[in-house]
Parts: sequence; C-alpha cells; structure tokens
Amino acid sequence: MSYDEMGLDTIGDRKTALFIIISDTDTTFNFIAALMYSQLFNLLCDKADTKYHGELPIPVRFLLDEFANIGQIPNFDKLIATIRSRKISACVILQTQSQLKTMYKDAAETIIGNMDARLFLGGAEKTTLKDLAESLGKETVYMLNNSQSRGNSPSFSQSEQKLGKELMSIDELSVMDGSKCVLQLRGVRPFLSEKYDITKHKNYRFLSDSDKKHAFDIGKFISTRLTVKPDEEYRVFEYIATDEEMPEMAFGDFTPSDEAVFETDDFDDYDEVDLEPI
Repeated sequence: MSYDEMGLDTIGDRKTALFIIISDTDTTFNFIAALMYSQLFNLLCDKADTKYHGELPIPVRFLLDEFANIGQIPNFDKLIATIRSRKISACVILQTQSQLKTMYKDAAETIIGNMDARLFLGGAEKTTLKDLAESLGKETVYMLNNSQSRGNSPSFSQSEQKLGKELMSIDELSVMDGSKCVLQLRGVRPFLSEKYDITKHKNYRFLSDSDKKHAFDIGKFISTRLTVKPDEEYRVFEYIATDEEMPEMAFGDFTPSDEAVFETDDFDDYDEVDLEPI
C-alpha cells in the first residue's frame, strides 16, 4: 500500500478488468476494500463530469458479489442514485435481503429502490420472501360457486366471483424449483424463468469447473514489484551480487525489459544512474 499499482485513474478510459479478492471469513481488512470502492466511485463520477462531459466513454460495471462481506461503502445509497447517468452501474449480490438492512439500516430501502432489475434465485429467508411476494403483485382469478338443493322443490344456482390472488405466495416462493428464478425489470411484469445452464456456454471449457488447469492461482498472480508509469521519475542504483548470490537471482523471473537494464554498460561508469522511462 506504499505506492499505487492499481491504476484506478485509468478505469473508464479503456477496457479493464479489476478483481478485488478479500477473505469471506476474516473481516480485518474489509475497510480497505470499502474505501477503495468509495474512492473509485467518486473518481469515476468526477472524471465523467470534468473530462467526458457527463458520460464515460467505456461503461463501468461493478459486480459486487457477497456484498454484505466487503464492508459498508460510505454514502453508497447516494452514489447508487447518481452513477447511472454517467454510464456506471452496480450489481449488488446478496444471500438475503436482510443482510443489506443489517449493514445500511434505513438506507437499504433507498438502495433497493434504485435497482432497475432484481433477480431471485431461491431462498427461505422470511423478510426476502415477504418483500418479494408483495412486489410481485396480484393476479385476477375467478371463483365459480355452485349451489344445489334437493327435495320437493329442487333448485340450482351458480355464481361467479372475481378475486385477487398473490402472483406467488411466500410458501410458493420458498419451495420454488431450484432450476427456476424470478426476474423483475422496471416497467414490465415479472418473469418466472429457467436458470441458464452455464455448461452450455461456448466458453465454459475455459472455467476451472470444466478443467482444473484453468483454476486461478492468486499466489502466482500477485506481484509486489513496482510498475513505473511513463511520466514518473525514478533512480536506479547498481548492486554487485556475489558469486554465492547469483544462483538465487534467476533471470527467468525478470521480464525482457528488466534483463536489458541489468545488461546495460551504464552501470560500469556510474554508481547512481538516472534513466528515462522506456
């Protein structure tokens, strides 16, 4: 954290994929992720307003999985209401709706109200089911009543009554088939749909679920090496390694540009060399 290696200021200028991976059991450093998200939202909004006249040239989408475990993002209820016009969107993914209310209290309703789409994949948490059943609305059903009496003067009567019934009750939602989902889009009636089978996607073969060799190795990916930007000034110091140290400094760990720096003859003449960025 002593230097910037994320380049948040370049997001929105070009296509970028940024992965924020934090522990889902240890919350010690969650506040760092929350501050980063807050800074990124503000940075993108300022850039859209001052540099691009209100809209980013490359839309930015936040996929906030396990939203309840990343820590509370300051002023998120206000941000979610203003970022849409700047071509910034956020997908909040939760296990239950009550998680959002626990973290954001009264502001949770504001956050939910600013979501144009809601996707329910199934669950049994009462608060979530109750709110969803109410938001789905009601459908009109017709009840037909038949009455018949027997005796010396038999009679028969029939009546029809129009009633309102919940589109899906709490009980129906709680036992909904695992292969189905409920999708609500702003301005249209809700959909009861089949979940997409990811194994049918053309790129499924590149996932670790299909082949373990595609599993992401975060330890191998993370590097603490400072990446110098073209407009930054820096100093390079010469270090003469002993014969015993040389086997530990495998050039296979360096990039071609690093090897070029170590092979330069400039170190023979200067103890400290100022180099221009390549």
